Order: sequence, then structure tokens, then C-alpha cells
Amino acid sequence: MVTNDMSFLIGGDAGQGVESSGAGFAKALARGGLHIFAMQDYHSRIRGGHNFFQIRVNKRSVHSHTEAVHLVLALTEDTISKHTESLVPGGGIIYDAEVEVTEKELDEKDIRLFPVPLSKMAQEHGGAEVMRNTAALGAAAGVVEYEIDRIESVIRDNFRKKGEAVIENNLKVAGAAYRFAREHYAAEFEFKLKTVDAPARMVINGNHAFALGAAVSGCKFVAGYPMTPGTSVLIWMATHGKRLGIVTKHTEDEIAAICMAIGAGHAGVRAMVPTSGGGFALMAEALGLAGMTETPVVIFEAQRPGPSTGFATRTEQGDLLFMLHASQGEFPRIVLSPCTVEQCYQAGVRAFNFAEKYQCPVIVLSDNYLANSLRTLDHDQFDFNQVAIDRGAFLTDEDMENLSDAYKRYAFTESGISPRAIAGHPKAVYSTTSDEHDEYGHITEDAGNRVKMMDKRMRKLEEAARDMQPPELYGPHRADVTFICWGSTYGPLREAVDILNEDGDRANLLTIMDMWPFPKDSVGQRIDASKRVIIVEGNYAGQLAELIRMCTGREIEERILRFDGRPFSPEYILQRLKEGE
Repeated sequence: MVTNDMSFLIGGDAGQGVESSGAGFAKALARGGLHIFAMQDYHSRIRGGHNFFQIRVNKRSVHSHTEAVHLVLALTEDTISKHTESLVPGGGIIYDAEVEVTEKELDEKDIRLFPVPLSKMAQEHGGAEVMRNTAALGAAAGVVEYEIDRIESVIRDNFRKKGEAVIENNLKVAGAAYRFAREHYAAEFEFKLKTVDAPARMVINGNHAFALGAAVSGCKFVAGYPMTPGTSVLIWMATHGKRLGIVTKHTEDEIAAICMAIGAGHAGVRAMVPTSGGGFALMAEALGLAGMTETPVVIFEAQRPGPSTGFATRTEQGDLLFMLHASQGEFPRIVLSPCTVEQCYQAGVRAFNFAEKYQCPVIVLSDNYLANSLRTLDHDQFDFNQVAIDRGAFLTDEDMENLSDAYKRYAFTESGISPRAIAGHPKAVYSTTSDEHDEYGHITEDAGNRVKMMDKRMRKLEEAARDMQPPELYGPHRADVTFICWGSTYGPLREAVDILNEDGDRANLLTIMDMWPFPKDSVGQRIDASKRVIIVEGNYAGQLAELIRMCTGREIEERILRFDGRPFSPEYILQRLKEGE
């Protein structure tokens, strides 16, 4: 049967090309007009340790992986033992025929075994065992009777730089494995995939979508020290920087990175720092420098479990309260937390506008699951022509010429936003200091000035609150249970809500994207109008629940939390919901 919802899993050791093979197969499925959601699970080591890449494919758009798997591509024996429990009845395992597998136990679980001479085919048809992954992908397409030409198109693209000989050898290997698997096993495997007519779509993850939005919004300087899972933003900018006119600096450490970005922002350049929680911890003091000097800068923080090195390649949402309070003292900041790949792109645009409009640091808070998971998106999701650049109270050279008095960089204004001039004009000469200062930027310890300057800076939050997007409600307006979430938890929870409503249980989902200034009125009203409220988030303390209590006075006691480094799935949420009833 042609299924509407199917999952593949390719597993092996680190260094075996699990991620590249999985990403290639995901592209091949997308080129057949199908929607995909793909996630990777990997150890923080170069060699050894079990890695896997899971691809969910559907005719409709999907927002999450699921725990059910239909076909496993096992590059190691360890993959078989670790993922057998995930296979649905009638599911199958493709593995190298050289590996011995105990069939009795698997037969009892109604699992099909598909031994394929992957290594032998790679050597005979391609001349190198390293092409065994290519053989596995060809075999998978053969078992589900998916058109091989989509696999071939990805092979041509992926190996274009390695020359025609490498391309041809990989095509031979894929073709041989495809024919073998289709001839020997397709008839006994009930799950099938067919291409459909659909417009070409992008296959993109959250980090790349954010980087694209940042580039479109005019980011011209990026500084960073590599730290998973924020590194791919730095890599994307370095890869495309020359063509897009973006300077990317690989710094000696995170402190240097944010200081360079603050310097660029002070000079009028839209600047950004991508990092993770451990790297951001080193930036906390400099964040205060941006707050005191009212310098626009964007920090992209992709969370991973801590403290310290923690689970370096896993996912968590443990940095929310840290982002709100990082650095000593009080100063305005804006915190955005995109929930989908589309919103990552939008955050890339909005963050730079907010940074300049409100002359303050803007933090975009993502996490490993959202950062690295791939989704198919239609091209019209990113309308570059609709991007508007807002530089706020920005003084032009003509404005500076018309000044009758000396320029006050930190002038007291009703909005708290002082007109900003870029150094270089003869009249745009002023002091900048990390100390408290007067309107001209001169250091002063006058108590009255301190109060006025603090009031001025903090008034920006009142203005910024008007620009924040309100929480979004998914599902029926009235429901028996209302879930509240933030960040990547949205995708799995949205699918869980759909499942509940299909079964007759009325549920909805409130998602908070703009975290600070916090939308306390709209969140409080929704909580008051709900019968039963459950927080779902990936941390130990229930940090969003604590933020809601702090800002609205509402206590949400029901919480579904996860902090084992693994992402939520719809099944996990529904099971925890059942356990709590």
C-alpha cells in the first residue's frame, strides 16, 4: 500500500556518513514532491558511538518526527538492536548480508529482514567500500519502489565537485542495490512511496533559515567561535559571505566575538554573534556593555543541555531565564524564540530591525532540535521582496548638518530612544563608555542623572512591547485542555493536539514566540479562559511556567517536562498526558 505517513531511519557509527546519507535521502524524497521532517541524533565524537538520522515523509506538511519507524537502514549490527523496538508491525531492516542477524526473534515481532550485499556491491560496482551508504539508499528506494531517478539526481549534485568518475561509480552502486532490493524484497514489504506532482520545495533547517533571514535583513558582520549547535550559522555565513558581502570572523574565543560584533554595531554595521549556552555564558559581561552603550547587536543562541559542556550534541530548553537576566544590572533587551523553521527566518529579519530600532541587544533563542532538523518548505514562505529594513531613529548626514547644538548621543527622549549618528561625520563626535554617563556620553556619578538615564533606557521596553507578536493559538478556540509551549516543542505538541482532536478530545495549543518583553496580558487572559492548562517544555524547572508566574501571577502546576537531551515526540507527550490523568 502507498502510505501517507512513513519513517526511515539510517544508523551507524560516527564517521560512517550517517548524516550526509540521511540528508541526501531526504532531498531525494522531497524532489519527488513529498514533505519531509528529518532529525539527527549523534554523539559528540568524531569516530565511534551510535548515530542515526530519521526521516519522516508524508504527502502533507509535517512538523515533527515520530517514534514509529517503518524501514531501518542498518550500517552496523548495533543499529539493529537499538531500533528494533521502534519498528511498526510489518516494518523492515536493510542490512549488509555479511552481518549475521538472529531471525527468530525478529520474525516473532513481524519484522522483515532484508539482507543486501552492500559492501560487495560497493566494491564491485564502485570500486570502494565507502560507497556502501549509497548502496543502502538505493536498496531502500527499491524496497519501497520509489523512483530511482530522484536518488540519482542527489548523487549527481552531491558528488559534482569530485568529478564524473565518482558520480558514475556511485550511480552504478545505487542502481545495482535498487534492482536487487526491488527484485528480492519489494513484494513482501507492504509500505510504498510514490512521487507526486508538486512545486519544487526547499529542504532547510532552522539554523540555515535564520542565517538566510539575517542575510536578507542586511547583516554584514558575523563573529563567532564554533560551538554546537550554533556553529552551522557561522558556517553558512562564511560559505555565502563573499557572494553576499558579509564579513565572517572566526575569533579566538566568545568574548572576542561579541566585542567585535559590538564594535561593528557601534560603527553602524548590522552585526551578529552565533553561539550556544556555554559560549553565551562567556559573553555575559559584554552583553552589559551593549546595554550600557545602547549598541545594537544580535546574539543567536542555540541551546543544548548544560551545565558546562553538558550534552554537547543534544537538545534542551534550559537557557530561557538565563537570557532574561544575563549580565549584571538592568537594561533593556529583546528575546525572540522562534518555534518553526519559518519563524527562524522571520526572526533573522526581525532581530536586526529591533536591535537598531531600540538600540539594544536582541537575543534569538533556538535549540538543537530546531537548529538541525530539516523540513520541506514552499519557496513562497520566504518572500524577500516583503523584507523592510527599519533602522529606527537614525540620523543622516543631512540631519547632522542641520544640528544647531552639540550632538547628544544619549539624549533624554519620551520614548527612551536617542537619535543615533554614526561616527565619521564631523558633528558625530561623542564619548562612549561602559560607565554611567550623561547625554553626551561623559562619565558621571551624579545620582539624579543615573535615575534619569535608567528611566530613559528602560522606557524602550514599553515601546518594544507594542512590536512583540502576541501568542498564537492553534486548535479550537474553546477546549478541555490548553497546552502552552515555546520553541521547538511546538512541532511535536501541535501533532499531539491534532491526534487528540481526531480522537474526539478537544485540545488547543498556545505558543509564545516573543519572550521579552513578555506578553503578560494576552497570556494571562488565555490562562483565565482555559479549563485546564498544561505547560510542555524541555527543561527540569519549568522555566516558562516560572516566567508566567513571575509576570502574570498565574501558577501552572501541570507540567510535562523533558530533560534527557532528547526531543519531545507526539507519542511522548500523549503518554505523559495519559500518565497524569
